[in-house]
Amino acid sequence: MKLRQPTDFLILEALKETGRNVAPNLASHTGKSRKNINTRLPVLEDYNLVRKVGPAERSGLYEVTPLGKTALVHQDEYDDVDDFEALIQGSSPATDGGEAAQAVARSPDDSTE
Repeated sequence: MKLRQPTDFLILEALKETGRNVAPNLASHTGKSRKNINTRLPVLEDYNLVRKVGPAERSGLYEVTPLGKTALVHQDEYDDVDDFEALIQGSSPATDGGEAAQAVARSPDDSTE
């Protein structure tokens, strides 16, 4: 997981504070260009930190996921760890009961021992 600082964390924070939102509003909220936001949202979606929601597939409406909220909790550790993805997937989820983040953290070869 390769995040761009501070942009990616600003996007996650904006979504956490405002709820579901679209790129133009996120650009205004973060002070970053709409082009930059539009470039980063699909990357954050690939990392399961945000998800696209809305009535239409191409709506461009995003919300932060539980894993994204966990990433915000550990934001200060991003530069200090070799594997930020493992850190946030292994951490207690920040909110929403954590079921989605815990499901992502489990891999098919995890044992139940």
